[in-house]
Order: sequence, then C-alpha cells, then structure tokens
Amino acid sequence: MSLYEELVKSVQRGDYTGTKNLIKALLDKGKSPDEIIEKGIVVALDVIGKQFSAGECYIPEMLVAARASQKGLDILSPLLVKMDYKPRGKVVIGTVRGDLHDIGKNIVAMMLKGTGFHVIDLGFDVGPEKFVKALETEKAQILAMSCLLTTTMISMENAMDALREANLYGKVKVMIGGPPTTDDFAKEIGADFRGKDAYEAVEQAKRFVS
Repeated sequence: MSLYEELVKSVQRGDYTGTKNLIKALLDKGKSPDEIIEKGIVVALDVIGKQFSAGECYIPEMLVAARASQKGLDILSPLLVKMDYKPRGKVVIGTVRGDLHDIGKNIVAMMLKGTGFHVIDLGFDVGPEKFVKALETEKAQILAMSCLLTTTMISMENAMDALREANLYGKVKVMIGGPPTTDDFAKEIGADFRGKDAYEAVEQAKRFVS
C-alpha cells in the first residue's frame, strides 16, 4: 500500500496521529502540499462523502474524517501560503440567526477546506448583515447557509433579502442546507442550490467555481 493509500485510509478512520505522520512522511519524500491534498485528503473525503450519501456511513464517521482532514490541513496550510497557492474559491458559511446547531455546518466547512476552498466560517446564529459584510469583505463567490430548526428557515429568506438590498443577489452563488430545507424552498427564496448532505454541497461548490 502506498503512502497516499495509507493517508486516505487514515483520514477515513479519523486517525489524527496517523494522518499527521503520513503527511509529514510524504513531505519528507518531497511531495508538494497541493499534491498531498489532491491525492490524499480530497480522495478520502470524496470516498466518505459518497458512502454517506449512499447510507453506508453516518454523521459520526463523517465528522471524524472531516476532523482528521483538518489536522492534516493544519500542517499543509502554512506551506501552501508560502507557495502562493490559489484556492478553488472562497465560501462564506454559517448557521442562520436563531439556530445554534452547527455539526452539519462544521462538516461541510471542513470538507470544503479539504477540497481546496478558502472557507470563512461565521459560526452559528449568524444574522443577514453579518453574511453580507463577510461576502463584501472577502469577495467570496459562494454563500452557504445552514439550519436545523424549521422556525429558523425564515432567517434564510431574510438573508436572501439582505443580499438583494446589498446588490449581491445574482453575483454570489447561494447554497442552503439542513433537514427542514427542500428544493422548493430554495427556489422560493431564490437560492441557487439546496444540498441534502455535505457531499452534495461540496460537489456543487466545485461546479459553481469551475
């Protein structure tokens, strides 16, 4: 088994120590940080994402894999900065106002980072004005909003109204997600995409910037 294959397995298992050690071993062999991300972390997250979509694994497995990938990125990110590495794109992400649940949002954020996006994570209970300010400051191409409570879906609609008022609607791609959201709701508020899970969200983000 190659070091890259071992790295993929390590990330999938959520083995933090193994992931860090394998990345260091690949760096010692002269492999570039961007290659390690593409052939190791991206592959691992793609596999675990497909398994999740197929019902072959669940949120705990997704979460530990995403966290392991983040441990690897903690090593690689400073090296990418030195290389003047250009990310795929920028994503502003957050759980909307009134909602304090962030496990799903955290998984999406970590998977986006693992696939080469620069992610501005605003956390939870994020108001429309904060989303707008981050998009304007960071010049991000994508806004990703999450909610878990049906009662906070209105906050997504309010955020879309704020984008229109700031003249950002149509200039920024908007993804929404969370158990109460639907494709029809996404269309109703003017969002570009509704992801049923983290894997779908990441794949769509890739399409948005391709």
